[in-house]
Amino acid sequence: MHLIGFALLLGGVVVQYLSGKIRINSAMLAGSAVQVLTGIALAAPLGRAVQPDPAKLAVKGVIALLIFIMVWVVRKKESVATGHFLAIGGMTLINAGVATFWH
Repeated sequence: MHLIGFALLLGGVVVQYLSGKIRINSAMLAGSAVQVLTGIALAAPLGRAVQPDPAKLAVKGVIALLIFIMVWVVRKKESVATGHFLAIGGMTLINAGVATFWH
């Protein structure tokens, strides 16, 4: 589910950017919400032998929450500032990078 949320969010950004109409679509809104909710579920301590790094979880959580807020605030606007829109896509990629490269 977490990867589906990522695909919805990033895919939504790419589709809207390539269409030339910079706005928030339903895939981006759903993907950002799925990312936050499944991220919380994945971070919950479930008695695993190896727990994830708390600092990494905090960084990823803050970034995911910021992405969700950035999507939610402008979701009903017909047009979104290009910088705001590209920041959503960039932060999505940064969050994936943190997940991949932080050990």
